[in-house]
Amino acid sequence: MKKPLIVLTGPTAVGKTRLSIALAKAVDGEIISADSMQVYKYMDIGSAKITKEEMEGVPHYLIDVLDPKEEFHVVRFQEMAKKAMAKIYAKGKIPILTGGTGFYIQAVVKDIDFSENTEKSTVREKLEKLAEEKGSEFLHARLQEADPASAQKIHANNVKRVIRALEYYELTGERISEHNLREAEKESPYNTAYFVLNDVRERLYKRIDSRVDEMLKQGLVEEVRKLADMGYTKDMVSMQGLGYKEILSYFDHTCSLDEAVYILKRDTRHFAKRQITWFKREKDVIWINKNEFAYKEEDILNDILENCEKRGIIPCRK
Repeated sequence: MKKPLIVLTGPTAVGKTRLSIALAKAVDGEIISADSMQVYKYMDIGSAKITKEEMEGVPHYLIDVLDPKEEFHVVRFQEMAKKAMAKIYAKGKIPILTGGTGFYIQAVVKDIDFSENTEKSTVREKLEKLAEEKGSEFLHARLQEADPASAQKIHANNVKRVIRALEYYELTGERISEHNLREAEKESPYNTAYFVLNDVRERLYKRIDSRVDEMLKQGLVEEVRKLADMGYTKDMVSMQGLGYKEILSYFDHTCSLDEAVYILKRDTRHFAKRQITWFKREKDVIWINKNEFAYKEEDILNDILENCEKRGIIPCRK
């Protein structure tokens, strides 16, 4: 028997947090955050981090556990999420993976194997030196030759991922894009119900803009200033998050505050669009379009629970 796993995801600002709490209470579940920013301490406003009050007593994992100096990536997420799932299963409860980072979710749902790419090799050292000497564009051009599919997905400025893809190719003779595709096609080791909460584009974008305005009222600028005073800088993975890098640009006089806010709203809308595109590529996904339920949260929750019943994740309630 496969162990049960519920996934509740969707684009940023769509309303996952409140629904996830209601869902956890209904199925006797506990929540694992699949968010690349809420894992960090001190980064509360910009990450729209759930508060203790909002949790309503439902245990949450992978929130407020790392220092912003630490790197957080898919391999580390998978490792931490699997440990959290083991604890939840040991209690006889159901893990609910919730958040908007699609690749992180896929890594757990499909149990993607990253083992061949975690040990530092002499090849990686050589490529890192090459990046220092000749720059990111040179390295990206090499990736374009070796693995065009990966080059298309990975930006030239993301040197670490470019190096990882080239290293994998040199060590194995296989393109990492082919490896990732094969891993993504794997059958899940879990009995999974994978829900994507969505809304009409115009309404979602309004929610994003309103959320940014609310973050500013709550003290986003002050939060970023405090992080900068603590020694956290723009070159750290954590400070590259939406809401942080834009305000840091305002601090270093690259743009005005109004421009920073405009860029933050625009880039968050673009991010939401990319999230939706990712989820559309995933198989066996159940789309929950809020407008089709007339925005009634009780009806949305009931539909999710009915689908969980059909898949044998929870017993029938009738």
